[in-house]
Amino acid sequence: MSAKTSTGRSGAEGSGLSSKGLKGGQVGLIGAVVIGISCIAPAYTLTSGLGPTVSEVGVQLPAIFLVGFIPMILVAVGYRELNTAMPDSGTSFTWATRAFGPWVGWMGGWGLIAATIIVLSNLAAVAVDFFYLMLAQVTGNDALADLTLNLPLNIATTLVFIAVACWISYRGVETTKTVQYVLVAFQLVVLTWFSVAAFIHVANGTAFDATQISAEWFNPFAVESFSAFAAGVSLSIFVYWGWDVTLTMNEETKDPDKTPGRAATATVFVIVLIYMMIALAVISYAGIGDGELGAGNPENQESIFAVLAGPVMGPFAILMSLSILSSSAASLQSTFVSPARTLLAMGHYRALPRSFSRISPAHKSPGYATVAAAVAAAGFYVVTRLLSENALWDTITALGLMICFYYGLTALACVWYFRREAFSSMRSFLLKFLAPALGGIILWVMFLKTAVDSMDPAYGSGSSLGGVGLVFVLGMGVIALGAVLMLLMYRRHPGFFRGETLRVGHSGSAPDEAPGREDVPSV
Repeated sequence: MSAKTSTGRSGAEGSGLSSKGLKGGQVGLIGAVVIGISCIAPAYTLTSGLGPTVSEVGVQLPAIFLVGFIPMILVAVGYRELNTAMPDSGTSFTWATRAFGPWVGWMGGWGLIAATIIVLSNLAAVAVDFFYLMLAQVTGNDALADLTLNLPLNIATTLVFIAVACWISYRGVETTKTVQYVLVAFQLVVLTWFSVAAFIHVANGTAFDATQISAEWFNPFAVESFSAFAAGVSLSIFVYWGWDVTLTMNEETKDPDKTPGRAATATVFVIVLIYMMIALAVISYAGIGDGELGAGNPENQESIFAVLAGPVMGPFAILMSLSILSSSAASLQSTFVSPARTLLAMGHYRALPRSFSRISPAHKSPGYATVAAAVAAAGFYVVTRLLSENALWDTITALGLMICFYYGLTALACVWYFRREAFSSMRSFLLKFLAPALGGIILWVMFLKTAVDSMDPAYGSGSSLGGVGLVFVLGMGVIALGAVLMLLMYRRHPGFFRGETLRVGHSGSAPDEAPGREDVPSV
């Protein structure tokens, strides 16, 4: 890996940034975009996220998807600029540490790790549900679909899915990329098939509740209240989440200064087109009423495609089950990339125990960190599923809090890191200041608004703990847990928190302002 790849530029020299032993040059632009789409998992995300979003904003679903796209693309611009200056697998952790210091940086890394580990649990749960549904459809034995309700069998199957995904990810991004090409292509074909079939039903008058597409659907101001608007945007941010995986692979990509940022931007644009297509198809075909197939029926909202695939696609509905299964499984595997590489970076810079910095000699992947992420995801799933199924599903809504937290923090880190050159040119003003500033502010407003609203016991599934909404307890509880772990790490590894391994800086920092690469303890 070149010196430029190892330390970046624009003030990254002398900051302590260094290579972690990952194998470089494995992933190009197309491969990175494929892994980005896989991590977002459009088939899985839509089947679990589209219904709750409809329940909040109704026919304004396309408008909310577009509004949710705005902060995503603004934040992606900030990520791209940070990556160009400091290509490092720690992304949010590393960049926030450089901009704001070790305490804020540690929490930024925790936000990413916690969110991805929690969603790994949910991905595995959805994969298991559709695995047994697929078996029922293939064999014609409807009783097989109910096997997912058998708690011991459900947990055992989920752990197998997590273990297989961990094994593939452990083998490195080259294996990850190869697996993803097939799985991503398949789910995109099926989602397009579903949309076209739905529009044909509407045109032929055979749709369940044919609804004419209206310009009002694209008007975000038509949402009935700001609380509903904020909840909808928070959910729409969840459905876009995952594109930043392309940045965590930056030390393993071809041309790491440019490829990850370009891949992130391309991924977001591809995803918004897919989401608009599906949103229009679902509402046009099913409407937002609470009828048998209506998108507004609470019984349909937990898994919208499980309900609509049969009526829309007929005998080919099994392809949708396979698509969601493959989407969940593919995302389960590719989602391991982000937490594993963030944990690797935190171990490398001594923000976590040194064991997290271990690299697999055979595969040049973050072996220890990948296994640790799998164990954490499996443990979280078992605990939450034994406590309450509602607790597991409320994590989806709570994820919006954590995503807004660490995405917003990283965007503002871009603004602060580049503060001395923000007004040096129009490009710097737009890309290093205005875009990330707007994106970060929007996400933090959503974070605060959702946090306040989620204290209501009626928020999410309606579950509560001590009179406080379970979504708030889960979301803020995980963030508070991160603060406690940070204090423990401070006692065990004070060097990082003293700036000995990764120093605060800004673009244009002189090399002698911080320790050089050789000052970071060897891995």
